Amino acid sequence: MLILGNARKTVLKLLTKLDKNASYSNILLDDTLEKSDLSMQDKKFASALFYGVLERKITLDAVIKYYSKRPADKLNIQVRNILRMAIYQLCYMDSVPDSAAVNEAVKLSKSSRNPAVSGFVNGLLRSFIRDEKKIPFGKSITEKLSVEYSCPEWLIDKWLNEYNDDVTLSMLKTSLGQAQTTVRVNNTKCTVNEFIDELNEAGISCDINPCTDNAVDLFSGGAVERLDSYKYGHFHVQDLSSQLCCKALDPKEDDTVLDICAAPGGKSFTIAEMMNNKGKVLSFDLHENRVRLIRQGASRLGLTIIEADLNNGKEYNENIPKADRVLCDVPCSGLGVIRRKPEIKYKNPEDFEKLPEIQYSILSASANYVKAGGVLVYSTCSLSRAENDDVVERFLENNNDFEPCELDENIFGESCGYKVSITPDKFSSDGFFIAKLVRVR
Repeated sequence: MLILGNARKTVLKLLTKLDKNASYSNILLDDTLEKSDLSMQDKKFASALFYGVLERKITLDAVIKYYSKRPADKLNIQVRNILRMAIYQLCYMDSVPDSAAVNEAVKLSKSSRNPAVSGFVNGLLRSFIRDEKKIPFGKSITEKLSVEYSCPEWLIDKWLNEYNDDVTLSMLKTSLGQAQTTVRVNNTKCTVNEFIDELNEAGISCDINPCTDNAVDLFSGGAVERLDSYKYGHFHVQDLSSQLCCKALDPKEDDTVLDICAAPGGKSFTIAEMMNNKGKVLSFDLHENRVRLIRQGASRLGLTIIEADLNNGKEYNENIPKADRVLCDVPCSGLGVIRRKPEIKYKNPEDFEKLPEIQYSILSASANYVKAGGVLVYSTCSLSRAENDDVVERFLENNNDFEPCELDENIFGESCGYKVSITPDKFSSDGFFIAKLVRVR
């Protein structure tokens, strides 16, 4: 069924739905646009406005609070999102005239049962414009940073406590804006140069990523799933940090490799490609539908050494064989990927408190599968010491048959010991943590 209406109405429905029900922004947006009758231009506008409002919600709400004298969360959900959308257009979308942003917001607000709403919306927005769209940044340093970068104060305090001021500021700056799209070329089917030729023929701007082999950055072209080269299995989408994680694992031809929390399968695919599709990659997930995604991806890429199956990563499974390499990429808060999923930063920090214990359980169970002399890599897409350093250090204290294993400085451009936190500014990639251990007995 088609979803009728213009781009702003579509975004309003999406934001309201996201406020009422927890959902992944990217899945919600993709599903909605696929069913909509919007033009390609309107879809691009809707995407930019939807993600922009999510990304800048704290900033937008600070403006609403200042001009309405009421916090945004005290307003009707629909009115709140109409104001957020309009203020975002006024502040961050130069292509939209101020008059259009205000008039369209007033039109949307007229659907309210309260006739006073449209006047309230019109008055607030015009007052903001008269004041030259000045954003009230607050008084304390943390409050100013929170409003400027639309990041909750608890997260800023956490990063300031766990990292230095410069690193925190860089993480805040890189948490905004569109994330780089990087793909991994399937070297078992084509070369990087052949792949780039395919992209050029399809009119897609791209460049080789210099940080690792077979990585290519895309700069235009829309949905990559529509490309012939995607259908032929010549690549899969994978952020650079995840590719570097696989490089740290360093799988070899004819190895047996376990990917304990593998879905949707990106790291398993890269590992199999690094092994030239020779050996065995066992990929696991807790849910059948996610195991199915791994199988489908492996089939599209022609990676026959991947076997995907169900498994609970927290429990040791005696049916799983010992392996040369074990990747333990555990479920995490996702605090390293908030520019891709901005809704993550608005979660209650209490939601993350149980994660370290789950992560430690998975790491401990995974260690049982490593052969003597084998490698165990622990990773997350989070920038939280509790989920990263603390989990690994606890594991080493309780498992004297494992020792730290030096990461190859050629991978990360510097000597970093056995563990590294990749902040987004370093490679323009996702925030990520990698720790490498070796079984010594």
